[in-house]
Amino acid sequence: MATQPVLRTRPAELPVTDREVLQLGREVLAAETRALANLTNKLGGSFSQAIALLHDLRGNLIVTGMGKAGLIAQKLVATFASTGTRAHFLHPAEAFHGDLGRVHTGDVVLVLSQSGETGEVVQLLPSLGKLGVPLLAITASNKNTLGKAADVTIELGKLDEACWLGLAPSTSTTAMLAIGDALALVLSRLKGFQPEDFARYHPGGSLGHKLSHVEDHMRNLDECRVACADETVRQVLVACTKPGRRTGAIMLTDPEGKLVGLFTDSDLAKLIERRNDAALDLPVSELMVTNPQTVLEGSKMSAAVEILADRKFSELPVVDEAGQPVGLIDVTDVVSLLPEPTTETGKPISDDGPTTIRLFPPSKDDKR
Repeated sequence: MATQPVLRTRPAELPVTDREVLQLGREVLAAETRALANLTNKLGGSFSQAIALLHDLRGNLIVTGMGKAGLIAQKLVATFASTGTRAHFLHPAEAFHGDLGRVHTGDVVLVLSQSGETGEVVQLLPSLGKLGVPLLAITASNKNTLGKAADVTIELGKLDEACWLGLAPSTSTTAMLAIGDALALVLSRLKGFQPEDFARYHPGGSLGHKLSHVEDHMRNLDECRVACADETVRQVLVACTKPGRRTGAIMLTDPEGKLVGLFTDSDLAKLIERRNDAALDLPVSELMVTNPQTVLEGSKMSAAVEILADRKFSELPVVDEAGQPVGLIDVTDVVSLLPEPTTETGKPISDDGPTTIRLFPPSKDDKR
C-alpha cells in the first residue's frame, strides 16, 4: 500500500505541519491574485494602443525576453500563434549571433522585462531601432531603459515577488503572462477568429478533432461495405468482403443509391446464436435496421461524437444531401474523442478499486 509522503526533518523555526505548508502556498497565490487585481484596475490606454499596433500587423510578432521572462515569451508565442497571429520567439543573446535576421520590415517586436534594465535586452534595443520595427514593451515603467525605447509600453508597476526572499520572478512573470494572454485573446476576437480557424491550427489534439469535419475521420466509401437492400443476407455477406480491418456494419441502399438501412455484425451474431440459418436466404431488408441515424457530410465532428456517445452507436453513416452514403464513422477510429468511460453505476473511473468498465453503458433501446 502506498504511503503518504512525509516532510523531511527541518530546522525548528521552519513550518513542518500540513496546515502551515498550505498556509504558505495560499499566501503565494493570494499575493499573485492581488497583483492581477491591481493590474486589472489600472489597465489603460497603452493596452488599446498595443492592440491597434498588433491589429495592423502585416508581418510577424517577434517576442523576446531573458530568463524567466523569456520562458513567458515562448508561452505567449504559442498562444498568439494558435489564435491567429503569426509569432516567433527571439532569444536576446542569440540575436547577436545571427538571429536578428528573423526580424523584418512589417514585424512588431514585443519585449518582456520587469526591470527594463536586463543586460541582454538593453543591449538589443539599438539593433532593433536600426531595423525600424515598432517596439512594444511589457515592463514595470515607461521610465526605465526599455520603457523609454518602446513605441508602446504597458506598465506593470512595482510588483512584490511572491518569493519569500523577494527575488525569484513569480508575481512579475504571472503579470506578464496575464497581459500577454489578454493581448492575444482580445486581438483574436477583434480579428473574428472562429472555431474553424482554431481547428485548423490544432489538427492533432482532441479539441481540434472535435472541431474538424466528419469527412476528416470517416472511412471513405471504398473502405466501407455497401450492398443493395433487395439482396439476401447470404448474398450481401459474400459480396461485401473487404481486405484489412472491416467496418462493423454494411450500409444498404435502394436502387437510387439512397441509404435505407444497416446490417451489423451484431445482427449477424443474433442469427447465428438463434441458429436461424434459414434467415440467411431472406432479403436483408427484412432484417436490417431501417432508416438508420446518419450525419450529413460537412458536419462538425463534435456532432457525430455526441450521437455516438448519446445513442451508444458503434457505426454512424455519413451521407450527402441526397441521402446517399459517402462514408462511415466507426467508433473504434474515434474512441479518443468520446466522453470519459464510466463504471456500471455511471461514475467516472477512479483509482478507488477494481470496477467493471463499459465504454458505452447498456441501453434499454438499441434501435437506431
